[in-house]
Amino acid sequence: MKTLLVGSRLHTVCEEARCPNQGECWTRGTATFMLLGEICTRSCGFCAVATGRPAPPDPDEPRNVAEASRRLGLRFVVVTSVARDDLKDGGANHFAATVRAIRESNPDAQVEVLVPDFKGDRESIRTVVESGPMVFNHNLETVERLTKHVRIQARYHRSLDVLRIAKTQGQPKTKTGIMLGLGETEDEVLTLLRDARTMGCDILTIGQYLQPTKQHLPVVEFVHPDRFKAFEEAAYAFGFTSVYSGPLVRSSYHAEVVARGPHTAR
Repeated sequence: MKTLLVGSRLHTVCEEARCPNQGECWTRGTATFMLLGEICTRSCGFCAVATGRPAPPDPDEPRNVAEASRRLGLRFVVVTSVARDDLKDGGANHFAATVRAIRESNPDAQVEVLVPDFKGDRESIRTVVESGPMVFNHNLETVERLTKHVRIQARYHRSLDVLRIAKTQGQPKTKTGIMLGLGETEDEVLTLLRDARTMGCDILTIGQYLQPTKQHLPVVEFVHPDRFKAFEEAAYAFGFTSVYSGPLVRSSYHAEVVARGPHTAR
């Protein structure tokens, strides 16, 4: 996996965000490709991806991702990106080109996109939806009260609007993910679940926040597995079609299984 990624000049969020499940997923031959380089224009307090001035988009990247997915024999491909507020479309056309390239090179594969908020731009969201991903994912990450502290340049209601616009543009499955352990209350989490469902969100992941370095936000609480189970049950009661909730769950973890329908973390 490492040789293929380096040889193709590709990045994965598995590496850049220091995901705790990297070993398991790479052993299974799965990875979440990270488009548009490894430098993000935002500086979220929870994220290990580097912040700075990114390089121009690589025009060969969509084709390289598609070819890598074909060589790996992937039947479910997840693509995400750093935030690219320096680009007029936020990288939407690059996402769309990647989805189309995968469909052409690896036609049996389904694609999930995990997108930034594109500053809420409807045209950018439409561009991605019309490329035909099976799942359109945009993470809320945390409750409304903590959003400015945790995500800094993001806005809670703007992220909700991204999910709503994708659904109204005809996206069959929308998805979001959140972290616990940053100081949120139970009522705030339930409010978030209700808000996301009101926007038509279908799929939900809930995981434990882990501090990637000493420079990032500290963990306020290590949440007991029973609470993850309780939030899972609450999410199903609100009407989510598939929920994956547990301490080591991450947004793209077992994405191909979660996308198929009702699912419970094991």
